[in-house]
Amino acid sequence: MMAARQFGFHVGRLAPGALNVITDVPGVLVGHTTLAEGTTATGVTAVLPHGGDLFQTKVRASADIINGFGKSVGLMQLAELGTIETPILLTNTFSVATCAEALIKRAVESNPGIGRETSTVNPLVLECNDGRINDIQAMSVSLKDAWAALDAASTGSVQQGNVGAGTGMTSFGFKSGIGSASRLISIASRSFTVGALVLSNFGRAGDLILPDGRRADPRQAKQPESGSIIIILGMDVPLDNRQLSRVARRAAAGLARLGSFWGHGSGDISIAFTTADPVLHSSASPFMSIERIHDGSIDLVFEAAVEATTEAILNALCFASPARGRDGRMVPALGDWLTQHATDF
Repeated sequence: MMAARQFGFHVGRLAPGALNVITDVPGVLVGHTTLAEGTTATGVTAVLPHGGDLFQTKVRASADIINGFGKSVGLMQLAELGTIETPILLTNTFSVATCAEALIKRAVESNPGIGRETSTVNPLVLECNDGRINDIQAMSVSLKDAWAALDAASTGSVQQGNVGAGTGMTSFGFKSGIGSASRLISIASRSFTVGALVLSNFGRAGDLILPDGRRADPRQAKQPESGSIIIILGMDVPLDNRQLSRVARRAAAGLARLGSFWGHGSGDISIAFTTADPVLHSSASPFMSIERIHDGSIDLVFEAAVEATTEAILNALCFASPARGRDGRMVPALGDWLTQHATDF
């Protein structure tokens, strides 16, 4: 399959980054482990705000719980302290504990004093339920799979669609998975990048509204909205934690633009981090200073976050290939629907 832009969809007015993915943000890395064999269709996706030791050099972050039907790890401390100190792992609902253990062991390997001479570590793992396609009870993801995703993380292009944590995900009755996009902004002659990566598993069949106004209906029976989406917003814009919380909240507008109302059983979570002014675990000085933009300029960041989120979801759908669910029914691809309905305006 191919990107949403190749189907003629251009979201918003801001220009994308060079690759139109979250790794356009300098220093950000993404890696996947994909497990697809027999009834297994799942995996792990890793997002690293930078390639160094995140425990020692944390990034400022915040989260917004759009609808809290989820089983994540690490959000409470993230909300309290406003920093991320491990890579972010995305996976299926029943593999959260395994991925958390993998992050803890990897952090302790690099920092043997964790939990002894210094604080414990806060692993950050988020999930969606891929049980419609994947045999989720098999709990196929292992520690080695989580470590493989971390080791595969790199800058440059990002695989999208049926890959990593997105292997078994669906959205709006279509196959979806991992999607990414980015936007370039300029504030007072300084250039910045805002990137989004989504694990898309939400939206009721028939509710998807495309940017050209068409409603994409896979002709499946409507079921209650019970999916989920994880949205990771990375940027190099200098923002404080309060501002990052406000940016994370705007991701919900990206869902709404596509027809979602994030229903009762949907677990919709957004995390926003900035690579500007990292926070050192230990400091010789009791004081630290940070740079942040004036609130009068933050609307541009909001706009970039919404546009990148919307296009990332479309990319998750457009890059995905059809898949067979555990019940034997095929989950169609939006790309095929678009090809069949190319003249429906």
